[in-house]
Amino acid sequence: MSVDVRTVTESEYPDWLRALRTGFLKPPAVPDEEVRRRLAHTDLDRTRGAFDAGRCVATFRSFAQELTLPGGASVPASAVTNVTVSPTHRRRGLLSRMMAADLAAAGERGDAVSTLISAEYPIYGRYGYGPATWTTDWTVDVRRAGLDPRRPGPEDGGRVDMVDASDIRKAGPLLHDRLRAALHGVVSRDQHDWEVLTGVDPLPGRPWTEPFYALYRAPSGEAEGYVSYSADDTWDDGKQPLNTVTVRDLIAVTPAAERALWRFLCSIDWVTFVRSGHRAPDDLLPLVLPDPRAARVTTHADLMWVRVLDVVRVLRSRTYATSGTLVLDLRDPAGLAGGRFRLDASPEGAACAPTTASADLTMDIGELGALCLGDESAVRLAALGRVEESTPGAAARAELLLRTPRRPWCPDVF
Repeated sequence: MSVDVRTVTESEYPDWLRALRTGFLKPPAVPDEEVRRRLAHTDLDRTRGAFDAGRCVATFRSFAQELTLPGGASVPASAVTNVTVSPTHRRRGLLSRMMAADLAAAGERGDAVSTLISAEYPIYGRYGYGPATWTTDWTVDVRRAGLDPRRPGPEDGGRVDMVDASDIRKAGPLLHDRLRAALHGVVSRDQHDWEVLTGVDPLPGRPWTEPFYALYRAPSGEAEGYVSYSADDTWDDGKQPLNTVTVRDLIAVTPAAERALWRFLCSIDWVTFVRSGHRAPDDLLPLVLPDPRAARVTTHADLMWVRVLDVVRVLRSRTYATSGTLVLDLRDPAGLAGGRFRLDASPEGAACAPTTASADLTMDIGELGALCLGDESAVRLAALGRVEESTPGAAARAELLLRTPRRPWCPDVF
């Protein structure tokens, strides 16, 4: 009997959740309350499953998202999540069938890109995704950071205040929108995201522990950043505190706010270590400390992958620091976004359109996904043989056009 791949009905949703938990190696039993809460925030029209003899054996879901491109413009994205295949049904092409259906629907909706967080590196390149943002986690040993304990407050005359979750639900969305307008790679958050982050509706099946919240206000009184964090309770032989603070979420819309919040975290009494959580690889954190070596890298990895669906819209919508022209020949075996395109870019704006002109660079569509947010190097991809240079110097020209001064950052795992 063949395996049927289709969208999931409400009556099938509990079985879909069981398959999801099985794929993620979690106890498969799903309480009715968890089914109810998850279903309330799930679009069944974008929830797919593979069914063998009526039993769900693979899962896939997408949801609406917006992605910020270099320069601050946002484009509609189809965010992919909850991807599993049960161990009894691996290597049967089920993911390929679910992915093809979802990408086709995303293209028909007019989504410019598809995004996802890849649990395993080798999987998604074959579907046209490329790693577009990276993340770095640091652990700071505050004992050697070199901060002056007599000067714990912000240097600019601003202030950091402890606040409640209700304050973050008011200030957080406004700050995040400011960040999203300024920093490429940031994705949108909806109201439910803030309810999850602040404990109004925590994720089912995960114990909720209320974090601490702190808000930075500039000398004008305007909120410019916040942090939520937790702390453990560790003592050396029961006599000396060796506590670790773990950052759950830190959003700062000005460098002053970012500096102040990191200094605040590294100045809390009884705290020996600060774990940064996922940050941009060029975060201010190490260098904001008098001794940057106090911050040790504990994780550095790819995070968000991008699959371009509308080449013209993506390349036309982002900004460019210099002027130049590139003709890109893009291979897309899925037939969704391939072709030859001419990009005419300048700091004043860009034009992009299909063309029959000779190609300067040839690449798979996934390589454009890695390049489009400005993080990857066209020169490096050419050296790896993943970008073919037909016009001498074209890779270097692409480097000047596409790379950005600051690296993109995606604060969210979805």
